[in-house]
Amino acid sequence: MTTSTSATSAYDDSPRSTTPRAVRPAPHRRHQESPGAQAVRYDVAVVGMGYVGLPTALAFHAAGRRVLGVEVSAARVYDIARGSVDLRPSDAARLRQAVADPDRFALTRDAAELSGAAGVLVCVPTPVDEHLVPDLSSLSAACDAVARHAVAGQTLVLTSTSYVGCTRDLLTVPLAERGLRAGEEVFVAFSAERIDPGRDLPPEDVPRVVGGVTPRCSEQAAALLGGYARTVHRVSSAEAAELTKLYENCFRAVNIALANEFADIGGTLDVDVAEVIQAASTKPYGFMAFRPGPGVGGHCIPCDPHYLLWQLHSRRVAAPLLESAMAAVALRPGRVVARAREVLAARGRAVSGARVLVLGVTYKSGVADVRESPALEIMAALRRAGAEVAYSDALVPHVTSRGLDLDSVPRPADEPWDLVIAHTIQPEDELSWLERQTSVLDTTYRLDDVPHRELP
Repeated sequence: MTTSTSATSAYDDSPRSTTPRAVRPAPHRRHQESPGAQAVRYDVAVVGMGYVGLPTALAFHAAGRRVLGVEVSAARVYDIARGSVDLRPSDAARLRQAVADPDRFALTRDAAELSGAAGVLVCVPTPVDEHLVPDLSSLSAACDAVARHAVAGQTLVLTSTSYVGCTRDLLTVPLAERGLRAGEEVFVAFSAERIDPGRDLPPEDVPRVVGGVTPRCSEQAAALLGGYARTVHRVSSAEAAELTKLYENCFRAVNIALANEFADIGGTLDVDVAEVIQAASTKPYGFMAFRPGPGVGGHCIPCDPHYLLWQLHSRRVAAPLLESAMAAVALRPGRVVARAREVLAARGRAVSGARVLVLGVTYKSGVADVRESPALEIMAALRRAGAEVAYSDALVPHVTSRGLDLDSVPRPADEPWDLVIAHTIQPEDELSWLERQTSVLDTTYRLDDVPHRELP
């Protein structure tokens, strides 16, 4: 998802000419026009055309709706028009169809066009900073733009994961200051995104949980989302919907931390934890499989629980289980680095000067996304220790992060390595060359057939 650069300038009303010719620009209309049936040109506008917003917009278009995409990044708009974006195959096909249908799909960088939509979904990133403090700049800017350009009769749905109460703070209050009361003149709700990049599951098949500021808001928001989603589950309030999303990702964080801990326990007791997890998965109730790895990445699990912890800390409330899990998750890449040192030392090789290859740097398989990827922390730490670090990943030709500036090694099998760290296995990877490596640190816990395999 594209991040805005500042809360004050990310969504302004100045005309721009950066929309590619392949997609018809949204026609400009002054916000002062009075709303009415004839003024509604789009069934839905999606603010933020990133990993969440674009598939959502395409799902609405595929369901026959008229869709406006609002995106602050000219480069992102251009890439969408060219089809040069990271999408699963079915969404890529939908994008081609949408771009070829300018009557029902348009892109703009002008937030004033939001007033021409019957419904608006806010789908912008909500990261945390280096101190794990929520960064609300993009969300605040987007909500400010939505509130400024809202018109009576619209349904406004916040989908970006945030703290409990954000919908009221960022939408309901500023709308009321303009005289637009939620549940009367406008309808405001929260319905968290549930897009899982790389998973072959159409957005319309994923149930939407929605909670409105008022019962009527819930009704209107459910109707809007039902324009593409097959199942809409209504809860009693926006706050209940907000906490639902946080619970979902906190659940995953806690269980990933537990899986990693059991991997360490298995190593101590000389038991294959992958075999244990597979065996436990045969139980038809009461168990859900989580697997160990080098850490967690992406926009959700490393970030979302900190929105809840941040809010609880402000109220002097502790959440010890969640706090411990997030601490354990954060420490996992360091465990991989320490294990790399041990594996090299066992072969009489110091980290300094060792040639180390990280295989796969995306945070998950099949997705060209390195946000919060543990590989970045692992490579940076090894580099600081003096290792000659390289990586190979067909989905990521170049990495610039954490002091790293590296190109992917196209043919890793052709070069000698003191250690290969298997971080993320991409769908098209050919791995037979690993059999010839003298040391492979398998953070995926899946390379059972590789000789000289070590585990974290």
